[in-house]
Amino acid sequence: MRLYRVHGLAAAAATVVVVLTVILVVMAQSARHHVDRDTAPAVSAAELGEQWTALHDGPQPYPETQIDKDVLISMSDGVVLKADVYRPAAAGGQAETRPLPTIVTMTPYSKMMSSLIDSAMGNPEVRQWTMDLVRRINLSGTPISGFEDLLHALDGGTVATVLGLDSQLVRAGYTVVSVDVRGTGQSQGLWDTLGEREQLDTREVIEWSARQPWSNGRVAMSGGSYAGINQLRAAENAPKPLQAIFPVEPGSDLMRDVVAPGGGVGVTFLPLWLNQVNQAKLMPDVQAMLNGTFDWQWLSDRMADPATNYDLLAQALLTPSLRNMPPALADALDEKSAFRQGIMGHPEKITVPTFVYGGWHDIFANSATTLYNDIPLPPGRKQLIVGDTYHANPGAGTGTTGAPPRLDVLQRAWFDHWLKDIDNGITDYGPVIVWEQGGAWVVLDQFPQRGMTHRRVYLSSAPSGTTSDSVHDGSLTEHPGAADQLTVAPGLTNLCSRDAAQGSAGITGALDMCAKDSRIAERNGLTFTSDTIAERTVLSGPINVHLNTVHDAEDGYWNVTVNDVAPDGTSTVLSTGQLTASMRAIDEARSTRSPNGDLTAPHNPLTLDSVQQVVPGQPVALDIAVIPIQAALEPGHRLRLDVFAGNSPKALAFRPMLNNTELKPQHLALDPAAPSFVNLPTDRPLFVSPDQPAQAAPRSAVAPTSQQVPAPRPAQAPTPPTVPTTTPHQVPAPTSQPAQAQVPPAYPTTPPAPAPRAVPAAPPAQPPVAPRQAQVPEETTGPAAPEIPVPTTGPVTTTGQPRVAGN
Repeated sequence: MRLYRVHGLAAAAATVVVVLTVILVVMAQSARHHVDRDTAPAVSAAELGEQWTALHDGPQPYPETQIDKDVLISMSDGVVLKADVYRPAAAGGQAETRPLPTIVTMTPYSKMMSSLIDSAMGNPEVRQWTMDLVRRINLSGTPISGFEDLLHALDGGTVATVLGLDSQLVRAGYTVVSVDVRGTGQSQGLWDTLGEREQLDTREVIEWSARQPWSNGRVAMSGGSYAGINQLRAAENAPKPLQAIFPVEPGSDLMRDVVAPGGGVGVTFLPLWLNQVNQAKLMPDVQAMLNGTFDWQWLSDRMADPATNYDLLAQALLTPSLRNMPPALADALDEKSAFRQGIMGHPEKITVPTFVYGGWHDIFANSATTLYNDIPLPPGRKQLIVGDTYHANPGAGTGTTGAPPRLDVLQRAWFDHWLKDIDNGITDYGPVIVWEQGGAWVVLDQFPQRGMTHRRVYLSSAPSGTTSDSVHDGSLTEHPGAADQLTVAPGLTNLCSRDAAQGSAGITGALDMCAKDSRIAERNGLTFTSDTIAERTVLSGPINVHLNTVHDAEDGYWNVTVNDVAPDGTSTVLSTGQLTASMRAIDEARSTRSPNGDLTAPHNPLTLDSVQQVVPGQPVALDIAVIPIQAALEPGHRLRLDVFAGNSPKALAFRPMLNNTELKPQHLALDPAAPSFVNLPTDRPLFVSPDQPAQAAPRSAVAPTSQQVPAPRPAQAPTPPTVPTTTPHQVPAPTSQPAQAQVPPAYPTTPPAPAPRAVPAAPPAQPPVAPRQAQVPEETTGPAAPEIPVPTTGPVTTTGQPRVAGN
């Protein structure tokens, strides 16, 4: 009995020690990283989304906001920027005096306009009424279902996150500083478009905000488009107060995104954008005029530069020759110029937690996945969502069953974690959630999806029998076909195309017959279509289209699209690329290749020094970069490549190159000795013999859901119903091990890949971005190239076990 008592006392003492130890550890952790128990993380991704949404939309600690208008912020060179400061306030309007976290947004679109829109949408009752109205609209099955897709920006958190001004965020205990960048809105100075001085202004505003008595020194940034780009630039070797950013549809390499991708000037978007900024910056402060405080320096600056960057656009479209180019155009074609340096980001230098939202058909779609991969931070400190959206409707399709929460909800959760130290599970969310075109929202642990292999798919003149509308109905085949030459001429059918919708920021996306079906555009293009897909096939990653071309003039302009063809013939563009023949030079240091030498992501310098001669009648090999993709081809569907001799109105070649094309027909030389092909990243071969079934990489997890509300229809063409292998209503809970998809094992030429998980844990810190695949000479001849694993262009997560969110 004494022995039992001794053991009992020892056990009791041990228990007390363990309990005390646990208490001390918990106290230490709480002191280091406070956990708000009102927002304790849930056990599933769906519950996390519901929790974040309820927190954002519910009652806030502060019922009102106080706005200090036109606060003056002096820059180091004496120019005065003007800001509106939004502070949380108690009932009656008394602003909170305690220092709080601060959100900064730098906009060229006028903080006055932001304030007016926020006044309309910031009222919780008005916002809820608008969201309910949008959700009741159902244009499915009509010729304008795309208009509904655009409307869903209103219930996707777009307004608050693009403006960088969310009244609910202010009422939650954040101070928001909305600033007109120099030379725009009510700020003094000349507009230095994303230039060195503007970037310095952003840093000085951040430092100024952190010093104010209403700030606790912890700063984040918010905003979309231009304001998103400013965030990325500020986060490069970020100033100490900046602790998180949430850019919506930002660009990183603007020359290849929108200014002149492939050497094609963005003649639709650029005029729309320049008009918006230059007109808004000329709106005077009427109240200041009435009360005698008008800023005459503002007026002097506007008179000195009333139409910023119009000279570049005019020179790009009107200069007839490369000889004696005017200065603005010369700067655009000089990679070392201040202009090019200003529009070229360096995400590899970003040092603060970054949550990026992009759209597959956004004008900056080229940057979304590449900048995420280039950010040298581990998952959890960088997150990515890519939706099926244009520039005009970011966030459409979020906040519904099977989708991520709304953008304003995600932004609140991101800032709560990084600025208020609330352990709410946001760092375990994703880290990559994308709309899989032709499928549903999926969760990946990296992009491209694991298990992808780049495989050649050859262009053949043999008819596919799938269309009678195109200039020529060709095929996509496993091996090169017979020699032939096909001709295509510039035309206007691309006025009705998804490229036109992308170039207009989505404005023309309302017309389904253009944006969701390419058959009108294809009437002036070459089409190459595969056999029907036997098993579900995933495409994930960058695509290269290698064309062997011949020109009748001294230059040419090519546009290609990769399409999903439904059983009813609907041809839906998944991604696009374009290239001016004389600007075909490849920068090997910034390009990626498969180990066999095939380019996977060619990088064109797009400079005057890199222009290469095009000799009429001589073959010219072109490698056209296609925007990275995530898509699924369902059984019964086909893959199609469209080839055009132009891409108007989205883009036109620089005028000197356009003159050299003489708008003459262009030729595609199909030669088995120098084949044309698509280098396609897939999880299984497209071509499988009946006695040799394909094997695929594990399927990605369906994305975690948010609120249980009816989901809007994704922006894709209507197709006959198929049996889905992934349902957007499925809500996987986190598990201790990656879930194994019910599909055959990975294709033998690629290493086995774990299935992506619904809510991945943040892994240990990762080293900076891995170097690109070593370059070897390009292989353009011979039989079908071997199947090669996709080279990874960013950090790859290979360590860390999944855990329940918040544990």
